[in-house]
Amino acid sequence: MKHKLTITLILLGMFLLAQYLGLSVLYKYIDPLRTQQEGKIVFKDLPIGERPPLEEKTSYLSIMLTILIGTAILFILLKYNLHWIWKAWFLLAVVLSLTISFSAFITVLPAFLLALLLGLWKILRPNIIVHSFIELFIYGGLAVIFVPVLNLFSMSILLILIAAYDAYAVWKSKHMITLAKAQTQQKLFAGLIIPYKMPSFQRKIVHPHKVRTAVLGGGDIGFPLLFAGVILKEIGFWQSLIIPLFALLGLGYLLWFGKEKKFYPAMPFIGAGCFVGLGVVWMLRFM
Repeated sequence: MKHKLTITLILLGMFLLAQYLGLSVLYKYIDPLRTQQEGKIVFKDLPIGERPPLEEKTSYLSIMLTILIGTAILFILLKYNLHWIWKAWFLLAVVLSLTISFSAFITVLPAFLLALLLGLWKILRPNIIVHSFIELFIYGGLAVIFVPVLNLFSMSILLILIAAYDAYAVWKSKHMITLAKAQTQQKLFAGLIIPYKMPSFQRKIVHPHKVRTAVLGGGDIGFPLLFAGVILKEIGFWQSLIIPLFALLGLGYLLWFGKEKKFYPAMPFIGAGCFVGLGVVWMLRFM
C-alpha cells in the first residue's frame, strides 16, 4: 500500500469531493433558457474574460500543446530562478479559476475579492487548510472554461494523450517528479497535499523531505472532472455523477497496490477508470 489507510482514505475522499464540487459549479453555469431553446446544454458566459475560441473536435490539440508549452516555461523559470514570475503566474491562474468557481454561488465582485484574498494567502502565507480549500474549488472554474469547448471525442483523445504523457514523464524522463518537487519546495504545488503529521499549530505547508506527505497532482483531479463535465454536457447530469466513482476506483487501485516512497503516474489508472465509467454509462443508457 502506498500510504497508510487513514491517509489513503483522506486523499480519496478529497479527490471525490473535488469532483462533485466541480460538477456542481459546472451545473450552475448551465443557461436554462438557451438550453431549452436549443435543445442541448448551453453554458453561460464567463464572469470575467472569454473562453478560448476552440473547435470542439480539435480542441484537444490546442490544450495538449498548451500543457507542453506551459511545462517547458516552468522549467525555464526554474533554471533561471525566476520564482517571482512563477508566483505571479500561479496567483493569476488561482484567482481567475476561483473567481469563476465562486461566481456560480455569489456575485462576481465578492467572488473576485474572495479569490484574490485566498490567492494572496496561498502565495504569501502558505497554509495547509487554505491550500486544501482552494484545491477543492479551483478545478470547477477550470471545468467551466474548458468543458464547453470539448466534446466526447476530443476529451477522450485528450485523456489518452495525458495518460501517455504522464506515464512517460514519471517513468521515463522523470521530469514530472522534478517539477512536483520544485513546486512543493516553493510552496506552489497544484494539487492535494496530505501530511502524515501536522507540522505546527499554524498548519503550514510542509517540506516533503521534513514531513512525509501524500500528494496528488492537479491534473489528476482536473482531467477526470473535465471528462465527467463532458458527459454532463452530452449525455446528462446524473450520468456524469458515475464517472468520478470509477475515477476514484482507478486512483484507489493505484494507492492500494502501489509501493511506499515510489512515484507513479496517476492518470493512466484514473483515465482507465473514467473509460470504464463511460462504458457503464452507455450500458445504463441503452438498457
